[in-house]
Amino acid sequence: MGGKIRFVLSALAIMSCSKEGMNSDSGYDFDYGRNLSHEQIVLGNRLENPYKTENITKALLALYPTKADRVEVEPTDLYVRFLPKDDAQCRILEDMGLRLIDHPLDYDILVEGDWYHDPEVPEEDVTWQYAVVPADFKFPDIPYQLIHKCFIAENNPETKSDGIDWEAVERQAYIITGNQDRLAEPMSTKAAKVAPSGRITIVDDKANGGKPFGVAGVQVSCNSFVKFASAYTDRDGYYTMPKQFSSNLRYRLIFDNEKGFSIGFNLILVPASVSTLGKSGPEGVSITVTSESEAKLFRRCVVNNAAYDYISRCGEEDMDIALPPKDLRIWLFHFMKASSAVMVHHGALLSVELLQAFLGDYASLLRYFMPDVTIGVKDTDTYSSIYSDVCHELAHASHFSQVGTEYWNKYIRYIVETYLQTGGMTYGDGTAEGAGYCEIGESWAYYLESMMYKERYGGSIPSFGTGYWFYPQIFRYLDERGLTRSSIFSVLDESVKSREELRTALIGAFPEKRTIIEQVFGRYGN
Repeated sequence: MGGKIRFVLSALAIMSCSKEGMNSDSGYDFDYGRNLSHEQIVLGNRLENPYKTENITKALLALYPTKADRVEVEPTDLYVRFLPKDDAQCRILEDMGLRLIDHPLDYDILVEGDWYHDPEVPEEDVTWQYAVVPADFKFPDIPYQLIHKCFIAENNPETKSDGIDWEAVERQAYIITGNQDRLAEPMSTKAAKVAPSGRITIVDDKANGGKPFGVAGVQVSCNSFVKFASAYTDRDGYYTMPKQFSSNLRYRLIFDNEKGFSIGFNLILVPASVSTLGKSGPEGVSITVTSESEAKLFRRCVVNNAAYDYISRCGEEDMDIALPPKDLRIWLFHFMKASSAVMVHHGALLSVELLQAFLGDYASLLRYFMPDVTIGVKDTDTYSSIYSDVCHELAHASHFSQVGTEYWNKYIRYIVETYLQTGGMTYGDGTAEGAGYCEIGESWAYYLESMMYKERYGGSIPSFGTGYWFYPQIFRYLDERGLTRSSIFSVLDESVKSREELRTALIGAFPEKRTIIEQVFGRYGN
């Protein structure tokens, strides 16, 4: 399977629109997390789960011997594990509101990491996915095992008026199960809980004066055993959990953004990549990511922010162009330089006979992983270069939203055929059938990438893509003469698949600009 995956990833490189080519402020922690491992989690010994109903019952009896016989501890939650057969079954569970974790929750963690694969599950299969579900959960037809019945007081509304200090009971459960060292104040049964909060920031050396700014819209998750909480960061990187804790917690970033995209695929099948933030107290954790941080963490945060920025700017008050499709899947490849907008998850490519013939049996793997956007980050360690690539590919994704899959299939067909026929020239020379799809798509993406780069970093407009046979200069010329990017984008529908059709569409939509349009097309004519 590993060889097959590598083959498919190489194929994605072929299909890509290949684009080649610390300060200190008080309040920011530039050192936190520097020594964390982001490889596979290493488990230690199994621990006794303090939230098991029998352990909560024992703790209740210890603190309230006269009340325990009148209060029955009924399960509020079930600690279970699922064994999905594929991504589709993972999605079913996610759509039911479950938070899936790829490692058991009742083990000591010897070495922190971003992922885990059960040694008893074949490497090519989805590993066990652990979850905490309501006691009355209706299980879908996916293999699962019940591990523990649990009691989490916050999940039972009756605990608010029964006269029992359930915070103290919870802490007592930690003590009697030998987990007192995991409490913020280990031997105390009375201590105020707090809602974890903090800030996740990142540094772009070329922007904001080199000062940290927020990692926006990313999910921060924390847990102690089976008790979880999660929250999205706001645009400035701040978060506050909706639950309170008195125990030390494990924190992680889950790159499933509130804007409707996820960053996935770190060599295992996961709905969204995870970067550990390690263990810290219940008050919360803050971290500042820089280019000197662990590479995967830095790159994921940059892609997250670039996509968040792009999607935020698509609205009427700003660029006023179509949003990329919802549930956009972005893959990061650390061993490739090329990036692409293959849009497989949203229906592109799967009907292209050429691709099926080219990949043979391997084509099924595209159905298995189904990316939309791939970002190659090999040898890329600057915020600005990753930002540029993401803007380019999401410009394609917006174009896809407007033209649909049939158009996109012809676009990708041209890319694949040209690559094969020319021995590696990604865009060809513009003479092959279907070149117009590439001309329109790449001109738009290079133009928008250049404009967004200039608006973020200042200076002159970069000349991205101007050395190719197609001419993003056309859009730049029109922009400089008063035709907005929204106006330009409005004509890029499925009928515009060549430069001449673009000229005709622009004149039809903006007759008052006819002279300017004729000028630029005359300058960059065939």
